Amino acid sequence: MSLGAVTTRSTRPARGADPLERLFEAGETAPVGVRGGLTPPLTSGYDGDLAIPFRSDRPTVIANFVETIDGVVALDDEGETGGGEVSGFSPTDRFVMGILRALADVVLVGAGTVRSSHGGGWTAQAVNPRRAAEYTELRRTLGLPPYPTTIIPTVSGDLEPNHPPFADENVPIVLVAPGATAERLRAKGFAAHISIEAVDTTDTIAAGALLDLAARLGARLVLSEGGPHLIADLVADDLLDELFLTLAPQIAGRAPGAPRFGLVEGVDLWPERARWANLSSVRRAGDHLFLRYRFEENGR
Repeated sequence: MSLGAVTTRSTRPARGADPLERLFEAGETAPVGVRGGLTPPLTSGYDGDLAIPFRSDRPTVIANFVETIDGVVALDDEGETGGGEVSGFSPTDRFVMGILRALADVVLVGAGTVRSSHGGGWTAQAVNPRRAAEYTELRRTLGLPPYPTTIIPTVSGDLEPNHPPFADENVPIVLVAPGATAERLRAKGFAAHISIEAVDTTDTIAAGALLDLAARLGARLVLSEGGPHLIADLVADDLLDELFLTLAPQIAGRAPGAPRFGLVEGVDLWPERARWANLSSVRRAGDHLFLRYRFEENGR
């Protein structure tokens, strides 16, 4: 086992869900359109409404991450263990994650994140079952289907049909892979709710190709939960519009032989391509901060 491997959960003592307190909210500009308008129970829990502006030229892309005070988003040497361990399994973080999934048409998840997950998939109801009915009602009110479509890019095709996140036949899933890999995936016999889309590449799958697919599916809002390499591709190609970032009150540290990933991995942006963002809102729940950043782009 490598020094970076994680075998246990965070040792932070268990605690209930701290209520969200709105500390700052920037004024909104008039958008082309928005996705949002929370139902009263969710508005109360979020301490205010939430609406995400649409772009006019492509689907709006938002990302949701949690990181430690020292900027760690994944605690193992493969970049696959994070989320709950980083947040200390914060119920409030899961509440916000549920809202964002409930608003999305598509949830974009990297294959490494999928392989490390043994839960119920990327729906609001799966991440926060206690408020499942509220998320379901929000999607009904917004005229959305019961669940967003999950898009999973994979170059290797190292995914198996019996993996737990694939079990719910009501949740549409699209596996995106290079042509030869797509053929191998089809031969594995995935269930009918899982479709396989071939792309013209032999190695990396461009973030733009994933958004083109999302647009063909009719998506207006794409939520990325896909790990630090996937978000790196979005940032590098100027495709990330907003970032919802939870700052968890722990320090993970790094040491030689124990790599731990930051928010963006695999691309060098500074100084020529450094990205700057505008702070859109700040909320607090206990010792966690919930930050929303907006990246200004042409076409907004």
